[in-house]
Amino acid sequence: MRGLIRPVAWCLAIALVLLPIVGVLRGWFAANRWPVTQLTVQAEFKHVSAAQIRAAVMPHLGNGFFALDLVAVQQAVAGLPWVQSVEASKRWPDTLVLRVHERHPFARWNDRQLISQQGMVFDAPGADNGSTLPHLQGPDARLAEVVSFYAQIRKAFAATHLQITGVVLTERGSWSVTTASGAQIVIGDRDQASQRLQRFLGVYPQLMAGHTDAFSYADLRYTNGFAVRWPPSPVAPHAGGSPRT
Repeated sequence: MRGLIRPVAWCLAIALVLLPIVGVLRGWFAANRWPVTQLTVQAEFKHVSAAQIRAAVMPHLGNGFFALDLVAVQQAVAGLPWVQSVEASKRWPDTLVLRVHERHPFARWNDRQLISQQGMVFDAPGADNGSTLPHLQGPDARLAEVVSFYAQIRKAFAATHLQITGVVLTERGSWSVTTASGAQIVIGDRDQASQRLQRFLGVYPQLMAGHTDAFSYADLRYTNGFAVRWPPSPVAPHAGGSPRT
């Protein structure tokens, strides 16, 4: 009989120890006690404001310390447009601690969205359309190809004074780029892009000789050369000081 009582006693003792622990973890006990009243946030606050984070967190703070769902808090904050990732933890007795990592934009995508440095496309309400970010355009399914081509083009033009600020890929697969001066360079299909760029850049110094202004348009799709258009020359003033009509 004693041999039977001992295992039963051990089972009861273990149950009495585990039940409160499981209850606390599951929020069965003290769900509304020890409320979380303090919020500590570590973030850059460059694109995400403290008010936005607070508004996302507040609906989840109704329960007590042990019942606070950290996963739900992380998901709520991660849903903010500029948030890359969130780490959430609790500090006894009443504090929620958040570490918020913001997205860092690499380029604009199709004039509607931004591309992060991790290659993710995201919506950014209120983002400055006139920012210095490069403007990349193309079919959504070919985003990686457009980003790769932009990197290739920047490297190709590194030895010139031309700064590439945009890349466009049309639905038909034709590539063109724009420069900081507003010039457009039409390259055509990518299979011949390297050859056409090499030919253009090979004579670029001679092309610019004697020109004070940058060209406004260049078409590299010709078999044995390319076409260049220059901005119209300013109208010379009349000797009397007023322009001719």
